[in-house]
Amino acid sequence: MTAADRDPLPSWREGPSKARLLGFVEAVSHPGSAEFVAPEERIAVFDNDGTLWSEQPMYGQLAFALERARTLLLQRPELERDPRVAAAAAGDLQTLMGQGMRGLLELVGHTHAGMTNAAFSALVRRWLQDARHPDFGVPYTRLVYQPMLELLALLRAHDFRLWIVTGGGAEFVRVFAEELYGIPPERVIGSTIRLRYGEENGEPALWREPTVDFIDDGDGKPVGIERAIGRRPIAAFGNSDGDLAMLRWTTAAPGPRLGLLLHHDDGEREVAYDRHSPFGRLDRGLELAAVHGWSLVSLRRDWHRVFPAPLDTARPEPQP
Repeated sequence: MTAADRDPLPSWREGPSKARLLGFVEAVSHPGSAEFVAPEERIAVFDNDGTLWSEQPMYGQLAFALERARTLLLQRPELERDPRVAAAAAGDLQTLMGQGMRGLLELVGHTHAGMTNAAFSALVRRWLQDARHPDFGVPYTRLVYQPMLELLALLRAHDFRLWIVTGGGAEFVRVFAEELYGIPPERVIGSTIRLRYGEENGEPALWREPTVDFIDDGDGKPVGIERAIGRRPIAAFGNSDGDLAMLRWTTAAPGPRLGLLLHHDDGEREVAYDRHSPFGRLDRGLELAAVHGWSLVSLRRDWHRVFPAPLDTARPEPQP
């Protein structure tokens, strides 16, 4: 018997959250269970920022957009007339966040467009290789959550089909989703900008235009799920008020259902934030979790460890 067989979630502390996860997976996947769910209906959806990897002090894609804005201004100084690009190049997060998710996505449209999808993916790959998190000083790809990687593996082992449903850009997340999470690009639902078919050097290509096409956040998440999957998930995992509609859509249906919200309350090993954070705000969800029967997972109390490997700037693990 392997360690994974003995405990598939070793980075989760024993307690109600872990017990509920294990019990749910066993109940819906065991053929003799009264709550058995056929494999084709075993669909689980995950937010990305703040749920699968860190989102502080800003979304990873926003950090990428700020760097792109600075590069574009050097190439095209006239873009300084666009207040979003100018604020991004100056690192003025207060101005950017004051424009809401649509404003951020319009910035993404300006900084991520004017190229083919293939060229964009190559830019993202290079950035992920070179960029370093401003606080931890490591690549962003090292800031995935080990307990969530274990949960993904557990669900996969029980024939769940796993999807990412993110407010971030679908094409951005598709670059790394399979390598980091084992989730292929065709199972990433996210916000999009308009694509146009054309040719480059005589070859067919998809060109990115600076127009927001779909915002996959808040009420948009159930819409994105229905468009892409066509089935209602039985499990949903998020961390912010932007995920509440996704959790409601998932857990309000009949049959066995599971909703889970991560509460970032560990300021020693990661960042403590909830009601007043400009990124990943968790406000209404703190009350609605109990109303709707969702698990509210405390990073401080419920996780033995946060990241797969120790980080140089991380402090010792707190006691529960």
